[in-house]
Amino acid sequence: MIDLHCHLLPGVDDGARTLEDSLAMAQKAVAEGISHVLVTPHHKNGKYLNPKEAVQEATEALQTELDDRGIGLTLYPGQEIRINGELLEDIENGDILFVDDEEHYLLIEFPTLSIPHYTESLFFKLRQKGITPVIVHPERNQAVIDDPNILLPFIERGALAQVTASSYAGAFGKDIAKLSSQLIEANLVHILASDAHNTRGRGFHFQKAFAKLEAEFGSEKVAYFRQNAKNIFNGDVVLTEAPTEVIQKKKRFRLFSR
Repeated sequence: MIDLHCHLLPGVDDGARTLEDSLAMAQKAVAEGISHVLVTPHHKNGKYLNPKEAVQEATEALQTELDDRGIGLTLYPGQEIRINGELLEDIENGDILFVDDEEHYLLIEFPTLSIPHYTESLFFKLRQKGITPVIVHPERNQAVIDDPNILLPFIERGALAQVTASSYAGAFGKDIAKLSSQLIEANLVHILASDAHNTRGRGFHFQKAFAKLEAEFGSEKVAYFRQNAKNIFNGDVVLTEAPTEVIQKKKRFRLFSR
């Protein structure tokens, strides 16, 4: 399996802190059935900067360590890019790592609490350049939590989205797990990825998530999500299913009489 979102590189962000942490995470990934990982440190999120060349060098160094220890995991350099007003310029300057070699797909992270007002315009300009934004973990964005259908226009206009395996598996609580299911049902997300940061609470959870996906939506949905990950990694076209609104149940107000 392919994991397109993972904080495996040591000492570059809030993921693995040491080489030993990275090695332990890599072993967990292999145990989960993962064979290929796009390492995606945070970039320009207000705290971490992980420029292209530095990520490439760190990825090569970690791959050497894995190979020396016989850990069968193949790494590729990437970035989890916080949406920002300099993104188009950074792309033009060759400072951005895409998911794929053809430079068709970008992992884009929204701020935790909101979706910036310029997102629609930026996504339109990216699409004009043949670049598809892949929105990471929308189920943990507060604006999406408050109104899941705020995601719908972005998906309708060609963006993709990635739900985190641990979110869907329940590691972030029942509410986030429920929202993850709703987004999957409404075709508002297209792949599962780990967003793993460590071997504890922010682990991979791939087996549990895919087992739940099959139980809830069937084997065809599992195959669809896995194929989408391969297509994005290879720079191929993702055949999406028509997105729909998330139907939220309205709370009933109790009437009191005297």
